[in-house]
Amino acid sequence: MKKHLPALLFVLLAALVWWLSLAPRRHLAPVAEGQKPKVVTSGYVPYTLAKQLAGDYADVSMLLPANAEPHSFEPTPGVLVTVKNADIFIYVSDRIEPWAKDVLAAAGPQTQVVQAAQYTPASDDPHIWMDFKNTRKIARAIASVLVQKDPAHREVYGANLQALEKELQELDESYQKGLAFCQSREVVHVGHLAFGNLTKNYNLSLSALAGSSHDGENSVRQLADLIQFIRQNHIRTIFTEETLSPRLSATVAEETGAQVLPLYTVEHVSKQDFDANVTYGELMRRNLQSLQRGLGCQA
Repeated sequence: MKKHLPALLFVLLAALVWWLSLAPRRHLAPVAEGQKPKVVTSGYVPYTLAKQLAGDYADVSMLLPANAEPHSFEPTPGVLVTVKNADIFIYVSDRIEPWAKDVLAAAGPQTQVVQAAQYTPASDDPHIWMDFKNTRKIARAIASVLVQKDPAHREVYGANLQALEKELQELDESYQKGLAFCQSREVVHVGHLAFGNLTKNYNLSLSALAGSSHDGENSVRQLADLIQFIRQNHIRTIFTEETLSPRLSATVAEETGAQVLPLYTVEHVSKQDFDANVTYGELMRRNLQSLQRGLGCQA
């Protein structure tokens, strides 16, 4: 029996390879000629990038409602059906969207899944798009999948990617120049730690009220510590997220005399910005303006 074991294993392996060759291949087939790829995204980061890359050549939709918190979103049966029928599903990561694993189980045999974090270096901060180099990598991954699903418009996707990469390069240069000479380098954020990658890349210090998610209550002690830090360091400006209730930042401002300016996480946006199709680049330009104003930077 032992002498026949290698031959038996070879036959079993060959049978397995043959069986796999007969199984339907997931993700690789392009859409039918004349049809637009159906692109479904988790939240606004992949949504705005996909929209900019696809233009009018794909139907791009977003699962997360405007103003909704991405960390605690709960998919409905309708969401699962939407993903099942998608040609492409794009999300950031399991850390940002812990509910994504439930959605992935519903993906259809034609659904190409793109997890953005797989294309960027490992980071303690899951808000990977706050680094323009990471955003470039994510954009390239999305463009590649669009070409795979819709090769007839390869040149369009390539041109749109080139334009987006140029915009990202210009954003990086604007941040380097615009934040080079500032009266303060201390970014005090009355929100969650969404801007770690951004502040690190431009030699700024970040203090935030919450952790990597603002899905939770802030303790009185945390708030008191932040107020004391602002007073001791003579901080003149605090920053808050655009979709958070202004009550908390107003309280801190009243206690410290600091002015309040907005920062945009991009992961979720207001209904007004969503309807206006405000791009990633525009939101990041708003952030630069707020940082320059709040930190007293030279133009």
